[in-house]
Amino acid sequence: MAIALSSTASRPFNFRLALGIPLLLMGLMLLFDMTHIDFQLAHLFYQPGTGFIGRNSYWLENILHDRVKQAVIVLAVLLLVAFVASWFYAPLRPWRRVLGYVVLALSLTTSVVMPLKIATGVHCPWSLSEFGGSETYTPLLAHRAETLKPGLCWPGGHASTGFSLLALFFALRDRRPRAAQVALVLALSLGAVLSLGRMAQGAHFLSHNLWTLLIDWMICVLCYRGLVYRPAGERARGKGLRGAVRIGS
Repeated sequence: MAIALSSTASRPFNFRLALGIPLLLMGLMLLFDMTHIDFQLAHLFYQPGTGFIGRNSYWLENILHDRVKQAVIVLAVLLLVAFVASWFYAPLRPWRRVLGYVVLALSLTTSVVMPLKIATGVHCPWSLSEFGGSETYTPLLAHRAETLKPGLCWPGGHASTGFSLLALFFALRDRRPRAAQVALVLALSLGAVLSLGRMAQGAHFLSHNLWTLLIDWMICVLCYRGLVYRPAGERARGKGLRGAVRIGS
């Protein structure tokens, strides 16, 4: 009798730094209000009397916003199908846990956005009086000014479309390190481009998207630790168990 146990140990990873640095940055962003930086950058994309330069851009709205989001959704569906297929298709079996991780991480990083938007009620730049709108700006933790229509702009939802792909980095780092590096660059680059596009449209401030990056990173790290990460000591225990089973059989 033999038990199929994976002998692949994870590459070393410093979870204290991976979680501690984002938490520190979150604390600093709360302690040192980024309003001045947010407004300075937003004004670069804003033209008085006209509005934000990307507000009516076909490329930013239809391609960079809608089509990219749809592409990531298709990717997530394909990964879900592969995860389900891993229970029936032997070649995918070694990747089952990794596929499950990616599906879960993608789901959490994108689904957490709307509840946070509703809970915070932060308005988009295009809704604020400083940028041609009618709403009064209030910082993230401040009491919201009276309004008939609470905002839905924190954190950045579209930025999460790109930053959610950080899950691919963690999924690949133990088995395909080079591919993992490519995935990391892809996720950060796509998230940055999508963030910049929405800033040009007046949909988000820089800080909104930075919060998205930090939140998505922490979700991916925590899911990786709970579902995929396997330290070297666990590998040694797995070998010992496998040997004992073989002797007993």
